[in-house]
Amino acid sequence: MKNPSEPAIRLLNQGLILAGVAPFLHLTLGAFNHGLGANPVETISHSSGLWALRLLLATLAITPLSRLLGGPWLIRLRRTAALLAFFYACLHALTYLVFDQLFDGGEIWRDLVRRPHIAAGMGSFLILIPLAATSSQAMAQRLGRGNWRRLHRWAYVAAAAGVFHYFWLVKRDTSGPALYVAILAFLLCLRLDEATRRRSGRGRADRPIPASQNPKITNPSAN
Repeated sequence: MKNPSEPAIRLLNQGLILAGVAPFLHLTLGAFNHGLGANPVETISHSSGLWALRLLLATLAITPLSRLLGGPWLIRLRRTAALLAFFYACLHALTYLVFDQLFDGGEIWRDLVRRPHIAAGMGSFLILIPLAATSSQAMAQRLGRGNWRRLHRWAYVAAAAGVFHYFWLVKRDTSGPALYVAILAFLLCLRLDEATRRRSGRGRADRPIPASQNPKITNPSAN
């Protein structure tokens, strides 16, 4: 796949930002125009949670997609998608904390203890905070590439917690959450396959060459 030019990549990134904030603008206009239905808080909570999950899964899909298409430039869009996911996760969490619970610590704690989907959602959000804070190239260099990669693998844990938060929340028609479970399972399989290939490749590289296949032994002139 041919890499687009630098201006084209910047344009794609700007387009992703515009597309990513469109649902927020729709909610904002709906709030001012009384277009969010009988329960605006529930509408904002549901929409922001769905977009956070969609964008998080899209972020995780960018790396395998770039390898499949042979387009490393796609990685340049990953941070934008991840920060958009975090933005909607913040909106989702604040809607719950401010409008639903009015910052009542006792009620929030009881929800965390009694309702598994609240605990899963809060866990997902808390994981995303350090990932968003360390998403820049400068932080990757400061942490070291190895440490940075290990930290950002927790995005899969955040996605799993988010998926189960949604699954446990829905009581009747679970076809929607089931789709997200399937997408996450597929992405995890791709990730595990990549890790297995990488480990097997390192194992072959570290394996000693048999004497019969070593040119320095079988062909003394190679020395």
